[in-house]
Amino acid sequence: MSFIDEFQANLESLPNILQKKYALIRDLDKSLQEIVRQNEQHCEQEIEDIKNALDEQKHSIRIADEKVALAVQAYDLVDTHIQQLDQYLKRFDEELRRERENAAAAAVLPATSLDGSAKSGRSSEGGRGRHKKTRLATATAAVAAATEVAAAAAAAANSTGMELDLPVDPNEPTYCFCNQVSFGEMVACDNPDCKIEWFHFGCVGLKEQPKGKWYCSDCAAAKNRRKSR
Repeated sequence: MSFIDEFQANLESLPNILQKKYALIRDLDKSLQEIVRQNEQHCEQEIEDIKNALDEQKHSIRIADEKVALAVQAYDLVDTHIQQLDQYLKRFDEELRRERENAAAAAVLPATSLDGSAKSGRSSEGGRGRHKKTRLATATAAVAAATEVAAAAAAAANSTGMELDLPVDPNEPTYCFCNQVSFGEMVACDNPDCKIEWFHFGCVGLKEQPKGKWYCSDCAAAKNRRKSR
């Protein structure tokens, strides 16, 4: 067989071989396109998921901001009512002080008229004197009752408890000898080591802010003991 015959025989088998190769290339190309399509779908889905996550995050931030705004409004509302309560307690303390002063003045006036009645009773006739003594005993009882009322009013004015049956936050700190929360006018002890530190005016017998340094009774007693040594 000559080389021409051999070449011709190989050439006849070439189309079949090329056809198989091209068919394999087409199959690989289809597989590649399917993989690319799936990857594109996955990418699009991931991008959509990221957009949804960002939207949800923005929505969460808006809700959080709204919660903070509501909390601030609630705090301001409670603080406003606490300030109003302090003003009401201050007015209540002033009214008790005025009632105490009025009761004391009312107790003094009957006693003055009582002395004049007793003198006129002694200079009158015997029968009339007995009537005067009866009225004198009645007036004396009235004076005693008025004195008791004045003492009760003074005790109420000086009392720091002021049991008003008001709701108190259990977490709010307490002060003073009465172990009550802060209300009305208060004074601070100038002893830096004072265990109580703040006191209500009524508890320590004050009507206005003291001038200069002021010490509570406990700190003043401790200071005097140190001086005596």
